[in-house]
Amino acid sequence: MLKKIPFWITYVFLYVPIVVVVAMSFNAGDSPYSWSGFSFSWYAELAKDEQIRIGLGNTLLVATGSTVIATVLGTLLAVGLARHTRSKILDAIATLPVILPDIVLAIGLLAFYSLIQLTLGLYSVLLAHAVFGTAAVAAVVRTRLNGTDPSLEEASRDLGANGFTTFLRITLPTLAPGIVAGALLAFTLSVDEFVIAFFTAGPQSPTLPIVIYSMVRFGVTPEINALATVLLAVTFTAIIAAARLTRLTERR
Repeated sequence: MLKKIPFWITYVFLYVPIVVVVAMSFNAGDSPYSWSGFSFSWYAELAKDEQIRIGLGNTLLVATGSTVIATVLGTLLAVGLARHTRSKILDAIATLPVILPDIVLAIGLLAFYSLIQLTLGLYSVLLAHAVFGTAAVAAVVRTRLNGTDPSLEEASRDLGANGFTTFLRITLPTLAPGIVAGALLAFTLSVDEFVIAFFTAGPQSPTLPIVIYSMVRFGVTPEINALATVLLAVTFTAIIAAARLTRLTERR
């Protein structure tokens, strides 16, 4: 029975709702369900909304900070696991934050913050996002490391360079495409993430997904559709850039 179902129906089911959201963001009327004409007015309203601007600023701050931390730690973690301490158990632990359901990781982080009596705010969200961001960066960089020749690093050390110099002159430039791809992935995950932010953010520091959630509880408006379209464009751009860099990583 399933073999008789055309494959394109799957794409219709997945993408038609997204297309409708994008189309209705250009609706001139205030109804999210009936078309009244083409207009950019809701994007102008979006730019005037102070609550959304605050949420966007918080999201960009958290995403940028967590991406920087995740990129540094994830790169070092990948190099350490691939070159110095090879262990399947440690590999599994390193990727665990990405595999775990968001709700489990969120509850665990909230319990940890409560244990150390950390007041919730933007910094608590930033650290929480850095946890799964580090795992994501490590996974991407590790893929790049698996395709590199370790003899280059050995040759550098044989020529008298110490470990730090070898890392800066040989390892880091070789890993650059993978590091950038991992950073873009971590940034995208942080911008879109809701559950962990909802559990670890303070009442005065909502991220953009939390602001959107508070708005859609009273119904979806064209302004929400416009905001979703903007986020969709940013996310697609980052994902495509990460995919291209990952392919470049695999070819070299």
